[in-house]
Amino acid sequence: MYAIIETGSKQYKVTKGDIIEVERLPVAPSKTVRFDTVLLYADGKTVEVGSPYVKGARVLCDVLSQMRGEKLIAFKYRRRKGSKKKIGHRQELTQLKVADIEVA
Repeated sequence: MYAIIETGSKQYKVTKGDIIEVERLPVAPSKTVRFDTVLLYADGKTVEVGSPYVKGARVLCDVLSQMRGEKLIAFKYRRRKGSKKKIGHRQELTQLKVADIEVA
């Protein structure tokens, strides 16, 4: 059984017990988050595709921690111009554990 959910303008394929990292959510650790934006649900026999979301489907996740991703470096260089630019970025993330996938 798996589902595809949408959060932070990204889509994630999740099954029960998965640990995923999504963009920062304003939720404290050890709380529960409910995603109603389920795009697809499959249980092995049937597949339900939403338009845009599957009605009555939700994914419950436990918040494990708030963290920061690894540093990414963007380096721009123009040859023979004396121009270079180095920029670093670390994304704010929330680590979630999928507790349950419910379909009504």
